[in-house]
Amino acid sequence: MINKVGQIMLYVNNQEETVKFWTEKAGFSVISDEDNGQGMRWIEIAPTNDAETSIVLHNKELIAKMQPELNLNTPSLLFFSENLDQLYKDFSEKEITVGELVTMPSGRVFNFADNEGNYFAIMEKK
Repeated sequence: MINKVGQIMLYVNNQEETVKFWTEKAGFSVISDEDNGQGMRWIEIAPTNDAETSIVLHNKELIAKMQPELNLNTPSLLFFSENLDQLYKDFSEKEITVGELVTMPSGRVFNFADNEGNYFAIMEKK
């Protein structure tokens, strides 16, 4: 039986720039940075060191060559924040592309783009 989501695979064009975006702008931490010595590198990031779910950054080009049948599209991720207004302000000040802060039936939310133009959403959850 599955009881939680462990890792989300994010296939990116530039691992260095993407890890820089997530750590320097979005406030994530690097949990691990592994390299198999044959060009395969994966970087695990998370909002905190004790997060139950993490994101693993993979080299999209390399994975496409190894497993061409995989769907390498960006997953649609929804993050939660306890202080949405402050996070929106912080992201804006860090020159992260952010969408309008809107109220949905499920709560207030805004979207943002990473360094490669992939969009994600953040919802207020207290």
